[in-house]
Amino acid sequence: MSDRAALLKGIRAWLVLFVVCLVLSGATAFPLVHELHWTEDLLRSLSVSDHLPALTDWIERVRRGVDTADTEYPFLLYGTDWLAFAHLVIAVAFYGPYRDPVRNIWVVEFGMIACAGIVPLALVCGPIRGIPFWWTVIDMSFGFIGVIPLYVVREKIKRLAALTPDTAPVPAT
Repeated sequence: MSDRAALLKGIRAWLVLFVVCLVLSGATAFPLVHELHWTEDLLRSLSVSDHLPALTDWIERVRRGVDTADTEYPFLLYGTDWLAFAHLVIAVAFYGPYRDPVRNIWVVEFGMIACAGIVPLALVCGPIRGIPFWWTVIDMSFGFIGVIPLYVVREKIKRLAALTPDTAPVPAT
C-alpha cells in the first residue's frame, strides 16, 4: 500500500469514528426524558449513590426538571431536538473531508474550533444555569476528546497534501 493510500485510509477511519461519535452524541438528545429515567434506574440498581451521591442527586434533579418540562412545557424540549439535529447536520459536513480531505481540510479545522468553543461555553453558561462545576468539566471533556481525532486527521491531511498534486482530487471510495 502506498503512503498516499495508507494516509487516506487512516484519515477516513478517524473521520468515521468522529462522525459515529457525533451522531451518537446528537441522537441521545432526542429521547432525553426516557434516558434520564433509565439512567436514574441504572444508578439506583448499581448503588452508585453509596459512592457518588452528588452524581445521583444531580441526575435525579435533572430528571425531575425534564419531567416537569415534558409535562407542563413540552415545547422547551424542542430545543434538545434542535441540538440533536445540529449534531447530525455537522456530522454530514464531514463527508467533504472523507471524500476529498485535502480540499476540505477546512471542515476539520472548523470542527477543531467548535471543540475549542465548548470550553468557554461551559465555563460561562454552566454557572449561569446552575450546573455543578464537576458536570461542567464533563461537558468540557467532549471538546478535549473531540479535538484529538480531528487533530490526528488534520496532521494526516497535511502529510497527504504534501504527496498530492494540486490538480488531483482524492477519489471517494
